[in-house]
Amino acid sequence: MAEPAETDTLVRRRGGWARTVPTAEGHRVTTFELFFDLVYVFAVTRITGYMAHEHSAHGVVQGMLLLALLWWTWSAYTWLGNQARADEGLLRAGMGTAMAAIFVVALTVPEAWHDMDGGLDGPVVLVCAYLVVRALHLVVYSAAATAVKDTGLRRQVMVAWPPLLVSAALLVSGALVGGTAQTLLFAGALAVDWGIVYLTSRRGNWRVHSASHWSERYGLFMILAIGESIAAIGVGAAQHPISGQLIVGAAVGIAIAIGLWWLYFDILALEAEHRLARVRGRSRARLALVAYSYGHYVIVAGIVLTALGVEGVLEHAEDGKGLGGFYATALCGGAALYLAGLLLFKGLTGIGLSLPRLAAAVLLLALIPALAVLPPLAGLAGVAVVLAGLTVVEGAHYADVRRELRGA
Repeated sequence: MAEPAETDTLVRRRGGWARTVPTAEGHRVTTFELFFDLVYVFAVTRITGYMAHEHSAHGVVQGMLLLALLWWTWSAYTWLGNQARADEGLLRAGMGTAMAAIFVVALTVPEAWHDMDGGLDGPVVLVCAYLVVRALHLVVYSAAATAVKDTGLRRQVMVAWPPLLVSAALLVSGALVGGTAQTLLFAGALAVDWGIVYLTSRRGNWRVHSASHWSERYGLFMILAIGESIAAIGVGAAQHPISGQLIVGAAVGIAIAIGLWWLYFDILALEAEHRLARVRGRSRARLALVAYSYGHYVIVAGIVLTALGVEGVLEHAEDGKGLGGFYATALCGGAALYLAGLLLFKGLTGIGLSLPRLAAAVLLLALIPALAVLPPLAGLAGVAVVLAGLTVVEGAHYADVRRELRGA
């Protein structure tokens, strides 16, 4: 799709790497943004591996904090890519640099709380790389706002600096002290950053130029996260020779991944995009902020925890023992958290409550004690049956809505 004439003029006036190309309503995701997401694939895989290695509730909390840090960076650059084209000039240079820093964050995940002997201090390196990503985002965002002479947006970007600086102080302090204090300080840093940005943004001057680009970007991250649940099948089975049990487990794991995809993309993502497209200005930015930037973290966390549970099932598929409380909680709790995130997303977008999804989430939580003692494959099949039943019920109940949305 051709860019508007004002964009062409801007491109001619600002040549080379320093140019910024503003977006319009019809803007779609660029291939460079897809390329940018690749480092997050690696990072999410590392976080899942870290939680599996720690094998404790504390380790899961730490993994969720790391996921929150990564999610905040990804969401920040999604806002930027909606403001100006990510594959042109200054944004391409800035996001390319951020990719390298995010990859460093991913490399240091195993040392996020436990520095290894030799080399640099892992927690400090992680925090420094994260802060480079965040600071670079605000610098480039300010330049993009200046290029189009948007004083309101430029002012909004400046307002985002103080919470980042406070958060940075807490993160650095946590990296230096280590232990339980590090976990608490990291959680405090996220609370400060997320909380203040939320309060200053609800009636602020952020822009969402293209509803289609916005919805597509978040949909692509959902695909990335669901792909982690598929990768977890391979990780869990890696230490075992191929067998009938592994084949069955892999097939059921794929069925769960399909169920996760279906419940987000078949109707909900389309309906939310239509609602986002119908509003403009601050109303659109507010909806994008609460339903996507904040609300989707719960959905992603649910997918990652489900992937952790799937990995545990495949790893212990042939042990002849029960799945155990850790992986049973990750599997059922992760799937329940995913459904809770979808319910939150529906509520924030004004779509309404889904009683079948609420009932399925409660059922999954109730199944945790049983799955802890059942054979791993039986537990995995139980989760797959719940998700499959939910898709069948919703497919019948929302058939008319689905036809209308896809027709539109």
